[in-house]
Amino acid sequence: MTMPPVSRRDTLLGALYGTLSLPGIALAVHPALAATMLDFDELYGKVSVLGLSFSDKVKGLAGKQVSMRGYMAPPLKAEADFFVLTEIPMSICPFCSSDSDWPDNIVVIRLDAAQTFEQANALIEVRGTLEVGSWTDPATGFVSLLRIVGANFHAA
Repeated sequence: MTMPPVSRRDTLLGALYGTLSLPGIALAVHPALAATMLDFDELYGKVSVLGLSFSDKVKGLAGKQVSMRGYMAPPLKAEADFFVLTEIPMSICPFCSSDSDWPDNIVVIRLDAAQTFEQANALIEVRGTLEVGSWTDPATGFVSLLRIVGANFHAA
């Protein structure tokens, strides 16, 4: 299969926006829409008696679009606008402690609207804006160190 020549306009769009290539198709993707993949082992720089410290990667991604893969912890109710993403499947909610007891392998996911959740043992991919730092949800009293907000998710 021969591809048509790439125009100067397409080259400039690719340079400005990044290019998503599919067989026979090139699509421009605006940088604001691109999400950086973040793994659980990249969340913290060190764990000490003083607690967790965020990695340089997490600090640099604060306020930016990220995506993560993991498992939905069992939610407190069948339909809500948040859940906890965990590195491994869990049978209980890991979200019911203070930030001083915060596990290093979970991230709170805040959705734009309430929805019904997936099975806890299904691998999912989440995408949204990364928020970094301790925050207490005024509605629930839950405390989190890391959140992905304005998020959506799908089966991975």
